Amino acid sequence: MEQKTHISVRDLNVYYGENHVLKNVNLDIPDKKITAIIGPSGCGKTTLLKCFNRLIDVADHVKVTGQVLVDGENIFNPKADITRIRKKMGLLSQRPFPLPMSIYDNIAFGPKIHGMRKKKELDKIVEHYLKTASLWDEVKDRLKMPASRLSIGQQQRLCLARGLAVEPEIILGDEPTSALDPQSSQHIEKKFLELKDKYTIVVVTHILRQARRIADHIIFIHMGEIIEQGPAAEILENPREQKTKEYVSGVIS
Repeated sequence: MEQKTHISVRDLNVYYGENHVLKNVNLDIPDKKITAIIGPSGCGKTTLLKCFNRLIDVADHVKVTGQVLVDGENIFNPKADITRIRKKMGLLSQRPFPLPMSIYDNIAFGPKIHGMRKKKELDKIVEHYLKTASLWDEVKDRLKMPASRLSIGQQQRLCLARGLAVEPEIILGDEPTSALDPQSSQHIEKKFLELKDKYTIVVVTHILRQARRIADHIIFIHMGEIIEQGPAAEILENPREQKTKEYVSGVIS
């Protein structure tokens, strides 16, 4: 069966001032799979991720050429509706950033922005997404507590629940477990594996073991260029390119 593509990148170049960060990037990200973007520090992984939800726009002196197609729509078209594009994307950062409000209000925040006002409906949404993020049983008796009082691992699952509550199609993770303890990291990885039936998941990771555990598809970037991409087993076990071989064997890091 042919694999459906959810995000396509065509001839993408990104410059920060004079610095050419992403160079002629072409790639396809499969629908409802976990794609891991791997590569050494500073190679452009996070910049690429920020192009998918147009967060690249907030950087100073940035210039972008080429296309990023989400569901066939070029999101860098000047007429593109950025708010609608970002609604398609849930984002998990390296460190969780719960909003300065209660656990309940963190989850209800997005649905309220999009017009949901009924308390009963909001209650259902909050419960549903906290359960989806495996957090409900831990917090159901203290929903009015400030989210900042949760442990960092719980905060990251809260941020996942908050992102899912606006019903995105795509989950983006920028090294989403790098600040977490092993048990919390395991929680997030497990959730990703459960959620990929419903969402396209794209994760930037510097942890090759993590890519081996969760990825269906791998994109390897080096110095702003895509060196190799394809099924995870193929890239990690039998890469075609010498640079990929060196990276997955630990020669370059």
